[in-house]
Amino acid sequence: MKRKTSKRSSPVKTVFLFDVDNTLLDNDRIIADLGDYLNREVGAARARRYWDIFEHLRTQLGYADYLGALQRYRSAYPHDPSLLAVSRFLINYPFAERLFPNALDVIDTVKPWGTTVLLTDGDVVFQPRKVDRSGLYEAVDGHVLIYVHKEHELAEVETRYPADHYVMVDDKLRILAAIKNIWGRRVTTIFVRQGHYAMDPELLATCPAADVSIKRIGDLLKYDLQGLRPGLRET
Repeated sequence: MKRKTSKRSSPVKTVFLFDVDNTLLDNDRIIADLGDYLNREVGAARARRYWDIFEHLRTQLGYADYLGALQRYRSAYPHDPSLLAVSRFLINYPFAERLFPNALDVIDTVKPWGTTVLLTDGDVVFQPRKVDRSGLYEAVDGHVLIYVHKEHELAEVETRYPADHYVMVDDKLRILAAIKNIWGRRVTTIFVRQGHYAMDPELLATCPAADVSIKRIGDLLKYDLQGLRPGLRET
């Protein structure tokens, strides 16, 4: 007698992809702290100059480059003695203190269910420093991908971390919609409503809803693996 076999002979392989800024790490608080520090060290006028440079550079590059903006600020004020103090503030910032509650618990919980990867945008110096000093690098066993525009790098993500299904956790609904458009049913998108992007009414109105929406990263502790992989129930 021929034995009846399962449609899927091996478990579904899942990769969990986590954004960093305002998803696991309170980046809005970091920016506020930097703003306060700049006002104290260089004064309100020059602090505004730094943020003008920062925004111009972000538009140009497509990601936040805090150290790059500081370099350009130095070109405008080459003899400002406060530059070194601001640089030290950025490099030595206590990022681990800005992790959202239960962020590391969420990573520890999903790791037995599949490979867990940080998928984030940023520069090649400050963003890795942030990931390392926050404890996130160690938490994901060094599985970190940093791009200029991560939603344009999904083929590269698939090459490095092949899977049957992906779970993408992010605070930016626009990014989640772009990833869903490419991967379709192969991805479960999870929208974390933390940070200023997640609260932007214009973005919320113009982007399609994610598969799952939660108020804070710690809410993921209420979910199980099957709940995050709709349509992939093994038979």
